[in-house]
Amino acid sequence: MGLLLQHFLLKCLLFLILPYFLTQCVSSVQRPCLDSERSALLQLKESFILNRSASSYSKADSWKLDGWIGGDCCSWDGVECDDNTGHVIGLDLRSSFLYGSIDSNSTIFQLHHLRRLNLFDNDFNGSEIPSVIGNLSRLSQLDLSYSAFSGQIPNTLANLTELTYLSLSENDFSPSTLSWLGKLSKLTILGVASTNSYGDVLPSLKNLTRLTSLRLSRNQFSSQILFWLGNFTRLTRLDLGVNKFWGLVPESIFTLIKLEFLSLWSNLLNGTYKLKSFLNLRNLKQLQLSGNNFSLLTTTTVMNVTVPKFTILTLASCNLFEFPNFLSGQDELEFLDLSRNKIHGYIPKWIWGLSAQTLGVLHLKENFLTGFRQPAVVPPWTNLRRLDLGSNRLRGNLPILPASIYYYFVSNNFLQGEIPSMICTLSSIIVLDISNNSFSGMIPPFFHQPAVVPPWTNMRELDLGSNRLRGNLPIPPLQFTITLSQTNLIFDLSFNIFVVCLSSHYFQRWEAMKVVDVSTLRFVGCLPSHQFRRWEAMKVVDVSTLRYLRANASFETPGTSWMENITYSMTMTKTGVVTNYDKIQDVLVAMDLSRNRFECGIPEDIQILKAVQFLNLSINLLSGSIPSSLLTGPIPQDQQFGTFESNSFEGNLGLCGKPLSKKFYPEGPSPPPPSFSQRDGGGDSWFEFGWKTIMLGFGSGVVNKLVLGYLFNPMKHKWFVKYFGRKLHNRRRGRRN
Repeated sequence: MGLLLQHFLLKCLLFLILPYFLTQCVSSVQRPCLDSERSALLQLKESFILNRSASSYSKADSWKLDGWIGGDCCSWDGVECDDNTGHVIGLDLRSSFLYGSIDSNSTIFQLHHLRRLNLFDNDFNGSEIPSVIGNLSRLSQLDLSYSAFSGQIPNTLANLTELTYLSLSENDFSPSTLSWLGKLSKLTILGVASTNSYGDVLPSLKNLTRLTSLRLSRNQFSSQILFWLGNFTRLTRLDLGVNKFWGLVPESIFTLIKLEFLSLWSNLLNGTYKLKSFLNLRNLKQLQLSGNNFSLLTTTTVMNVTVPKFTILTLASCNLFEFPNFLSGQDELEFLDLSRNKIHGYIPKWIWGLSAQTLGVLHLKENFLTGFRQPAVVPPWTNLRRLDLGSNRLRGNLPILPASIYYYFVSNNFLQGEIPSMICTLSSIIVLDISNNSFSGMIPPFFHQPAVVPPWTNMRELDLGSNRLRGNLPIPPLQFTITLSQTNLIFDLSFNIFVVCLSSHYFQRWEAMKVVDVSTLRFVGCLPSHQFRRWEAMKVVDVSTLRYLRANASFETPGTSWMENITYSMTMTKTGVVTNYDKIQDVLVAMDLSRNRFECGIPEDIQILKAVQFLNLSINLLSGSIPSSLLTGPIPQDQQFGTFESNSFEGNLGLCGKPLSKKFYPEGPSPPPPSFSQRDGGGDSWFEFGWKTIMLGFGSGVVNKLVLGYLFNPMKHKWFVKYFGRKLHNRRRGRRN
């Protein structure tokens, strides 16, 4: 009887568990992808060009039938399928170097079961995001950032109500208000940085209380920061930087205790706040407050709190009067910016112990610093890449630099003495600016012995101008001059006491130079006429696209990769009026050879440098005739030229307009002169050159049938470049959304 009962119970058990095992066996066999979806993926691939040279690996390289049994697209890299149905539910093509356009006919929109779509870091060539993307209603994650989209952001994105992750950042969209965002109530991560968005976006976000990351930076959002942001208690990242938010910082922000990243920089916020209030956010790793209208109060009680360990801290333009004491205990900083404050006196000696192993960027410019309390024999920062001490009141010798430095700015101080020979060892230097100081003595020996040290192959800018340096520059030209000339950027040694005896080889390697200022260097000899033919960058410029003079580079700090974008600014004086330009279009080509001892005549070969807008040859020892090619186009109709008779312009066949009989414009107002668009600059909205500016001036001894005594006298017609500056735009490669 017992055996029969056991047998019966065993059958019952098998009956109960057998269906489970059968289900598990069936589910363990993954369904292959559907033929229609495999075909859609292959057509999608064929619609793009793969820039394989940009990387050794691209996910789309695996999109081929050969090598996979049955051509199962579910095994392709970047493709995720549902195990049960075989439908494609995930497509991860981030950083796949795809180039081409996406439109409403793209086969990507045939993948109706997609839940995750990542197209981050590709180039879709200015395509608009097709409105049919709103039909992919199952999407929970969508990343279209850094992918060269343009046009309007489609409102149909509001249909994707299952989204928990949405990133549209860093695209060139048309201006939009993004009022539809409030419909995406399940969002936990939202990134719309640098999308040309504007208006009052915050009310539409009020109900998105699940957010852990909110990135709105670099737009035109304009409103007060509303108190209800304190309800977003899950936030770990809040980025409101570079907008037009105004008013006070609400107290509720100081209750967001989970914040690891807080950026309010470059807004219109005002008020006075205790630095301690921000330091109470114990989980903060990155705090960016620079560029507002508020003041931060530092007190001795700040040390009574447990201070966060920062990696990035920017407190520029915060009306600080002293170095915050809590900095002395920071040992994980990678980026520290205290510039444009009112900090007086010495830099404290604890600065040398500040994050010695991690610090990569240190900005102390535009304060009232007079020196280091205790100068270091050897700087301790093993990873320092950028040091800016410019526009202070530093005195004494040039501060010693670590060999790791890439960018060093110490201009506009009162430093003196000789340039130390250790500067020769900075083989990684990209920008070196020690201008507007009182350095004296002979230039360092590497100028004379370029073969002794590694060449400055990374150099983008060298500015030794406005010092008291002296010496003979060598022949053939310096190695740094050769490498610098291949960068399209800036070379300024002006206002020193160099004496340069020219040879036929001196300017030979300046093929790519666009802006050259070698004024007041006491060059001796004739202008290098036959070398002008080598200066390709001064012959023609591309005006088809708007670009600015810039240098791009990258560097690593222990926890971050940095992309550096240096643009150059300019101060121009025109008839006594000083105008600042924050950016210089790369169509500007300028050459200042004034205040030297150039002899002989102005060579005819100079006419091939047709792209030059500014040429200054004044205060030299030139003689002979002015090449007629320099004098072309319509004669400006101002008071100065209005005093000239027509015979003053004889022999210059390229001129036209009054008082000559040769007409260029029809009757009526003349059209405006050629202009350079200035989108982000100061001063006028247009940067105009009109007639090419050619300054010959007194001391040249040049004779021509065009009377030049009043026309080009630099004491009366002041239109010249005074100063080239630079701006740093950091693009930190890290978390994106």
